[in-house]
Amino acid sequence: MTLLKMKGPLTIGALAEELGITEMGVRRHVLQLEREGLARNKIVRQAMGRPMHMYSLTERAEDHFPKNYHNLALELLRELDHTSGTEAVNVLFEGRRRRLLAQYSPMMERRNLEERVAELSAIQNSGGYMAEWDREADGSYVLREYNCPIRQVAVQYSRACQCEQHLFEELLGATVSRSECMADGGQCCKYSIKPKNPS
Repeated sequence: MTLLKMKGPLTIGALAEELGITEMGVRRHVLQLEREGLARNKIVRQAMGRPMHMYSLTERAEDHFPKNYHNLALELLRELDHTSGTEAVNVLFEGRRRRLLAQYSPMMERRNLEERVAELSAIQNSGGYMAEWDREADGSYVLREYNCPIRQVAVQYSRACQCEQHLFEELLGATVSRSECMADGGQCCKYSIKPKNPS
């Protein structure tokens, strides 16, 4: 993959020469990359001779190379904080919360609380939060997230966690409290979810 990233597109022969292994060995590895959706094959016609099969990486392969998004996000937030103040940063987090609320609210319609908790867990899992939920004996629910994709940001800007909690309350139509938070050194982000008392 590194070779294709740095020098691709390449033929099987060129890969074999660069790696110092047989074409058969390279073909086996490239076939596996294709099956996993990490490499693609493009046939290039030549003026003379047989067409060449050129291999390159797919967009999906980009996830296997180092990224520095959290540092960029932090730098941009610090710059905004420095030039416009903390309130401007808070406005950004609130805007994100409103956008996510608009995006996910339709998924919660006509569902009871347990179904909404299950749907929220699925939403969080699709975002990489490694979430799971349980129903407690008293009829409340617990949602745990074992990964926080925005942890580096949340450590410095607690408003990110506050907005997530408020988002959960709005999506679930329930009382949500957080008893553990990874940004504060916890093993997970743990939320207690209770039905709202009828008014």
